[in-house]
Amino acid sequence: MSTQLETWIAAYRRAWESNNPADIRFLFTDDAEYRTEPYSEPWTGHDAIVAGWVEAADEPGDWTFEWSPLVDTEELSIITGTTVYDDAPTYSNLWVIRWGDDGRVRAFTEWWMDQSENSAGDAAS
Repeated sequence: MSTQLETWIAAYRRAWESNNPADIRFLFTDDAEYRTEPYSEPWTGHDAIVAGWVEAADEPGDWTFEWSPLVDTEELSIITGTTVYDDAPTYSNLWVIRWGDDGRVRAFTEWWMDQSENSAGDAAS
């Protein structure tokens, strides 16, 4: 696992905990795209990413997150993770991270799946 990925995930977790605009901006290139779901319209650029992030912010200390890398190259990292919320569903996560030249992210896409009993996948079985 690269130092770049470990450092960035640690910074992402700090931003997730703080919801501080400076912490969020630090993660992404000026023209980055952030997709909260694979087929959603991206938040594009710092202002849109910060606004979208803050609007959907999680409460500090309300969650835990464990992760591991699947792919980790200079251009692309893909991680799997599990987010456990104190009073909400547990989510399986897949993050697709495309790196800019400066170690910040130029494109980020979240794939998340609700692990709760009432998730859509359970209804189909």
